[in-house]
Amino acid sequence: MLTVSGLRKRWGPVRALDGFDLRIEPGEICGLIGHNGAGKTTFARIVAGLERPDAGSVLVAGADLATAPRSARTLIGLAPQELALYPTATLRQNLRLFGGLAGLRRTELRTELAAVAEELALTDVLDRPIATLSGGQQRRAQAATVLLPRPRVLLLDEPTVGADPTTREALLRLVRTRADEGAAICYTTHYLPELEDLGATLAVAAVGRVIARGDRADLLDGLPGEVTVTFTGPVPEHLAETSTAPGELRFSTADPARALARLLRDLGPDTTRVRSAAVREPSLDDLYRSLAADRLPTETHHAA
Repeated sequence: MLTVSGLRKRWGPVRALDGFDLRIEPGEICGLIGHNGAGKTTFARIVAGLERPDAGSVLVAGADLATAPRSARTLIGLAPQELALYPTATLRQNLRLFGGLAGLRRTELRTELAAVAEELALTDVLDRPIATLSGGQQRRAQAATVLLPRPRVLLLDEPTVGADPTTREALLRLVRTRADEGAAICYTTHYLPELEDLGATLAVAAVGRVIARGDRADLLDGLPGEVTVTFTGPVPEHLAETSTAPGELRFSTADPARALARLLRDLGPDTTRVRSAAVREPSLDDLYRSLAADRLPTETHHAA
């Protein structure tokens, strides 16, 4: 559905994108993660037609953004980080405007407007000016303008930043629904648990390109987890060298569950002094730290 190949973009001496490649299939939610300056926002703006790349191509359902921009753009919806609504107009007026610009007319517009308002719990505030809505309502309203025409490719750039739990859950539920309907979704976030909730595949961006791509399980495979055991009194003498704090033992291991079972079996009489034991499986944070340490080139980039 969305195929991006070899995107490059410079802002003077700054390389924002440096060979950015990404493919997202219909029905797929791709979580795009990376540090600030990795090129995520520049990528989204280029795909949405708001910036022109210096090199590379963007294909949307086979339509080339460079040679058939109108055909490609009608298939794309972008929800930027910043709110882009008319504050003195009502939510209904905003939705009618954005829906009309996307090509919805009359009955279809009314039907889709009512549906997206209900899905995002906005029906009761449709006739209130945007400026009078709460922060969470405004965030949902922003998403509604993009989701209203049901674009085939959705670019969601930090859609839940600053959102309350109700807003976050409503947005995640609707994102899952749109993926089930066949949309290809690129979901950029720093809040990594959302990607786990969405069952997203992952694309890790750094220094203007994608440095890792795949399913969460595949990318986390082989990364170390962590075991933490606390004791009443000091850590057993034969483990004291690995103690991280008084009465606490913490260490990394590729198989934390098995390592904990082996440790408890070998403690002998000291087992009665165990106060707590916890296993932490490798997380997306661990993945990014590992990639940043092992795979990033040494040159410095500053990107958007």
